[in-house]
Amino acid sequence: MASSVWRWRRVFVTGCTGLLGAWLTDWLVREGADVVGLVRDSVPQSNFYRMGLADRTVTVRGAVEDYGLLERILNEYEIEVIFHVAAQTLVGIANENPLSTFSANITGTWNVLEAGRRASRLKALVVASSDKAYGSAAQLPYHEDTPLVGRHPYDVSKSCADLIAQMYWHSYKVPVAVTRCGNFYGGGDLNFNRLVPGTIRSLYDGQRPIIRSDGTLRRDYIYIKDAVLAYIFLAEKMLEGQALGEAYNFSNEQPMTVLELTALIGRLMGRTDLEPVVLNTATNEIPHQYLSAEKARQELGWKPQYMLEQGLVETIAAYREFFTQQRGNLQ
Repeated sequence: MASSVWRWRRVFVTGCTGLLGAWLTDWLVREGADVVGLVRDSVPQSNFYRMGLADRTVTVRGAVEDYGLLERILNEYEIEVIFHVAAQTLVGIANENPLSTFSANITGTWNVLEAGRRASRLKALVVASSDKAYGSAAQLPYHEDTPLVGRHPYDVSKSCADLIAQMYWHSYKVPVAVTRCGNFYGGGDLNFNRLVPGTIRSLYDGQRPIIRSDGTLRRDYIYIKDAVLAYIFLAEKMLEGQALGEAYNFSNEQPMTVLELTALIGRLMGRTDLEPVVLNTATNEIPHQYLSAEKARQELGWKPQYMLEQGLVETIAAYREFFTQQRGNLQ
């Protein structure tokens, strides 16, 4: 489908100030879409504000837990496409405070879906699930028919949201599809307890990076620009009447352990002298998680544009610019 499909298209993005939400919103605005973004907290250093997106979109203050607000947005702004990417995304926070995670990730998702069910103009609703929704599996990589068996707070929140989204298709024919991705990385992620931005910041500051786990956890890492195109590819197929009710894994299929990734970032930054500090204090973590993207390749025609090292080079450059600017602002 030609990119002109997005010109003047009325699109609603939840979580637009997050890592994925900001990059996705930027892409949509550049393609001429009329974007309405839901903003819970103002984060001045986020890409949403640094990219000037607050001046190029309609922003509504509120949270996905507010059902009445969601229904008002969809009706008053005549929304045709929803990208529901708002979530509490940190495993550690979910362990400490499961109720807030369930509220955002589960209640927020059914609110968006129910509001979508009642919105007559809606043509496509993309719900962000996660590889965490699968829980621990004996056989890897995960395929889309792998059971969703989350056992810990964050994983359960994504399993539930995923199943609820599928229910709205099967029971009500809400035009929904689900994405399941690995760990996003890219410039603008301000959650520095995540591995990639945390490691980059430590090495930039000349400090040893901190690893919360034992370093052997194997994960998928997907560059944020590839993730944006995955969401766009899926939504465009949905607007053509395809992929409705389906779930898709998106991955560059290069799983790597935490220690391997930390070492790669160190090499790319020229700081192999700074060995990581391995705390081995992480709890409720699944040992190995990685995805097969075969279905997305075959049915959507999607494939990643960035291999891991390419994406990391761009990400490191973005953070160097960010940290340099921050230092300048302090002087």
